[in-house]
Amino acid sequence: MYEISTALIACVLVMAGGSINALLRKQLGNANFIIRTVVFILVNAFGYGLLIVKATPMLSTMLRSLDKGIMFLVISISFVVIGIWAQRNRQV
Repeated sequence: MYEISTALIACVLVMAGGSINALLRKQLGNANFIIRTVVFILVNAFGYGLLIVKATPMLSTMLRSLDKGIMFLVISISFVVIGIWAQRNRQV
C-alpha cells in the first residue's frame, strides 16, 4: 500500500509540477538568477520531496482503512483520473 500511495502522490506532483513551476516562473520572472535558482531548488527538491515523505504515510493509512473492494475501486479510479488529466494536458 505504501508503494501505491507513493505512486499516486508522485503522479499528481508530476502533473501539477508544471503548473506550480510556471506560477513560480511568473512570480519570480524579474528576480535575480540566484534567487530564482534557490527558490527552484527549495520547491522542487525540498518541497516536493517533503510532500511525498509526509503525504505518503497518510494516504497509505487512509487507503488501508477502506474495505478491500472500495480500496481497489478508489485506487483504480484515481489512476484513471490522473491518466485522463495527463492526456488532456498532453503529458502522454
